[in-house]
Amino acid sequence: MTGLRLMAIHAHPDDESSKGAATMARYAAEGHRVKVVTCTDGRRGDILNPAMDRPGVLENIIAVREEEMARAVSALGVEHEWLGYQDSGLPEGDPRPPLPEGSFAVQDPVEVTKKLVASIREFRPHVIITYDENGGYPHPDHLMVHAISMLAWEKSGDSEFAPEAGEPWTPLKMYYSHGFILQRMKLLQERLFAQGKPSPYELMIARWEQNKADVMSRVTTRVECSEYFSNRAEALRAHATQIDPAGAFLASPVEDQQEVWPTEEFELARSRVETTLPEGDLFAGIPTAEK
Repeated sequence: MTGLRLMAIHAHPDDESSKGAATMARYAAEGHRVKVVTCTDGRRGDILNPAMDRPGVLENIIAVREEEMARAVSALGVEHEWLGYQDSGLPEGDPRPPLPEGSFAVQDPVEVTKKLVASIREFRPHVIITYDENGGYPHPDHLMVHAISMLAWEKSGDSEFAPEAGEPWTPLKMYYSHGFILQRMKLLQERLFAQGKPSPYELMIARWEQNKADVMSRVTTRVECSEYFSNRAEALRAHATQIDPAGAFLASPVEDQQEVWPTEEFELARSRVETTLPEGDLFAGIPTAEK
């Protein structure tokens, strides 16, 4: 073990498998400790895979998603913790209905941060991965993850904040995960077309282009992790209620993904150590002797 630790904070079970999964698998395989914190139970997620839309699944959705999460964690070789909140769901309609009482996104951010800080102080991560100010996309639970992550970054090393949550620990770097890169989707789509296959990326590409979402302009760090794309695919398949095998996440074979785009992308959001951009390593600038 190198003594370096990485914590990824996610909203729902399955988010960890679509955002930075191969990077986490790589670092875990290299001997670092890697932990995923999942804030909600995923109870209000739609069943997106038609094969799983069958009796007994929705009625037992919490237990089903717990089992899916366990398989994904095993595929990535990482540690895992549930923070213990209810999925808020994604409200739809005009006007949008209120969020469910007791759900994650309606909690007091300071009180939630205290629980997250307790996890940080126990695990003592050198690096934290979370979502940007848009939540990756504006799901209320993703926005809450951003809010509590930023507050935890400031407060986990403050002995006066939540002293009951354990001995203070100060993380050294924080990253936003950027998993949906327009250029990557275009290259994978071109590969599918060249193989005479249909593309599930068209709608996503059109939406990205319409919104002029140039995520690559924010990327500071590209981690080469293609050797672990198979782990990522296995983790995605583990979330069978959420991941349609015919959808964009699994449409391109691992070998094509490795050849077309062998990295995962991140944005250095905060740092308490000196580093040089662009980076190829989330631990860049952190002494290996750090404990």
